[in-house]
Amino acid sequence: MSRIQCRSCGAPLSQVFADLGSSPLSNSYLTENQLNRMEPFYPLKAYVCDSCLLVQLEAFETPANIFQEYAYFSSYSDSWLQHCREFAESAVPRFGLRGDSLVIEVASNDGYLLQFFRQAGIPVLGIEPAANVARTAENRGIPTIVEFLGKQTALAIVDRGHRADLLIGNNVFAHVPELNDFIAGLAALLKPEGVLSLEFPHLQNLIAECQFDTIYHEHFSYFSLLAASRALSRHGLEVFEVEQIPTHGGSLRVFAAHAAAARQRLTDRPARVLDHEAKAGLHSISTYLSFDAQAQAAKRSLLRFLIEARENGQRVVGYGAPAKGNTLLNYCGIRRDLVDYTVDRNPYKQGRYLPGSHLPIFAPERIDETKPDYVLILPWNIRQEIMSQLGRIRSWGGRFVTPVPRVQIFP
Repeated sequence: MSRIQCRSCGAPLSQVFADLGSSPLSNSYLTENQLNRMEPFYPLKAYVCDSCLLVQLEAFETPANIFQEYAYFSSYSDSWLQHCREFAESAVPRFGLRGDSLVIEVASNDGYLLQFFRQAGIPVLGIEPAANVARTAENRGIPTIVEFLGKQTALAIVDRGHRADLLIGNNVFAHVPELNDFIAGLAALLKPEGVLSLEFPHLQNLIAECQFDTIYHEHFSYFSLLAASRALSRHGLEVFEVEQIPTHGGSLRVFAAHAAAARQRLTDRPARVLDHEAKAGLHSISTYLSFDAQAQAAKRSLLRFLIEARENGQRVVGYGAPAKGNTLLNYCGIRRDLVDYTVDRNPYKQGRYLPGSHLPIFAPERIDETKPDYVLILPWNIRQEIMSQLGRIRSWGGRFVTPVPRVQIFP
């Protein structure tokens, strides 16, 4: 155990936050001819660092194997696009962005966010390691560098004359195994007076609402503001503002800058959030060590519902093929004996199969054809959007189900 070291501070890791068994990579969707092949499973065990309180997974696969061909396209969620549009519209006046400014996004995906800055006349640059996703961004007119960000990559980009007035990392902070190299790259890309904006799921919500399914191999780290601030400060970046936002089950939007610039912008909100985290027990190791029992209880709750539904002759299907859904299904041992199939709006996933559980993925119209009794919403963080899109299932008595933190049934 002592050979595993914290990716933030380097301390040895031994304390287990959650042991979710073994699971395949959550975005390793299968084609039909792959179903009878050996499928690699890896331990899905999250540790918490005694020293800096960063929750993290051991890295079993390289980022290149995980992210160079990626199945997640950000633009397929309407609510997420609206969230990004609102951020861009507020950021332009807030940070005084003009036609000679530069907005850089790390893990820019299919251009979902940078398109709104471009529409406002602000020059943009994306950095995206997944070539298939980056092509979509380029087709939208978003210049994109196909690279993983680290210090050397950042310095090469700076040498080409690119440094950011606003540097954005939405839901990428958790995805980097070499955390210190990544933050060093952020620091290098940021102008002396530039602003760094990071969004990431808030560990406080993960614990409070038992969001164990957000733990998967592609998410190497799980951040409180305390752990994030400590990691950033090692590279001269200081948090000056923080916002609590509802995305992904409850996230933080952290604004940071080089230390001198940060001090000029500092508000009282970072201290207030840190105080809330302390009151919620996030500064105490005992809080982290009680989480595994919560995950086990949530697992039992879902299995009880699915078994009872099947024994009553009722059909359950899934909606969505998100990474979190694959953690849920594999941790609970759910296969087609309990859930018939799932659907997804993303054509890239349709016709494939979920890793581990091997549930087939269809287009959403499949639900109208089979008229199930229950639709299990796997991306529960956009529950309202999905229930609005699929409200027609109520015409045959269908109902919606969410699995976290306990099973909830919605008419």
